[in-house]
Amino acid sequence: MSSIVELETFYKSVNSPVPVKNEIGNFNIFKVEDTLLPKHKQVTYSRRSFYKISLVTGHSKIHYADKTIEIMESVLIFTNPMIPFFFERISEKHSGYVCVFNEEFFNRFTNIKDYPVFQFADAAVIPLAVKDLQLYNELFLKLFNELQSDYVYKYDLIRNLLMEVVHAAQKMQPATGIPATGSNASERIALLFTELLERQFPIEMNGQKINIPTPSAFASRLNIHVNHLNKALKEITGKTTSQLIKERLLQEAKILLKSTTWTIAEIAWCLGFEEPNHFSSFFKTCAKITPKIFRQLQID
Repeated sequence: MSSIVELETFYKSVNSPVPVKNEIGNFNIFKVEDTLLPKHKQVTYSRRSFYKISLVTGHSKIHYADKTIEIMESVLIFTNPMIPFFFERISEKHSGYVCVFNEEFFNRFTNIKDYPVFQFADAAVIPLAVKDLQLYNELFLKLFNELQSDYVYKYDLIRNLLMEVVHAAQKMQPATGIPATGSNASERIALLFTELLERQFPIEMNGQKINIPTPSAFASRLNIHVNHLNKALKEITGKTTSQLIKERLLQEAKILLKSTTWTIAEIAWCLGFEEPNHFSSFFKTCAKITPKIFRQLQID
């Protein structure tokens, strides 16, 4: 599994005071030149526990999901807590801004994770022309200056400015990048699949429903063809996408049958089955026993 960089770790890496946790969440903005690590320092794929929007000018490579995108001039980069990445600096001189924030910063206003720039690798790295760079420089400068102000409602304004960045970026044509090849790419795809799968569990309320139920849905989220996903998972795990999904659904079904008093119909719905009889058929095929009998027996 890739390492996870916590927000506190990021603040320490840029020699900034660690923020105090509060109910409005966390937001901060830094100049890129203040966040760069030495070129000789080894960087590896890692996930962050926070969201990040970067405006960077300088020769670099972004290794994001299973793609590598080389940037010669300026770029917008959107990263989320789900997809591991790393930024490789090639030229010495880099400039721009880095915004960091957690999901709580938007909780009462919108589901920031649902926007395409934070969901798909192909929408997350956007090269900028000179005219576009001017627009985003102005937006990020407003963010930077507003954070320093003593305006009482500055965080409301900052959210609006951030959403202006997001919407402006989504109107632009994203970079396609060059798919990485070999076993390392397959490992990263398998990692991303596993993390997408596990993020849907555990199911803790009977109004909670998994939202990525099929191999094609996972492939769409990862922005790759379902055959590519199957090939990568088969190479790394020896199992198909369908097998891995079924195994995890069966595991959760057994937990819910034993640990809750929910009806079988409620459990079926939570696990993505529109009809209870489809769930019962699935469970009997996989577990060789019906859900009702499994619940009655003292077995796991």
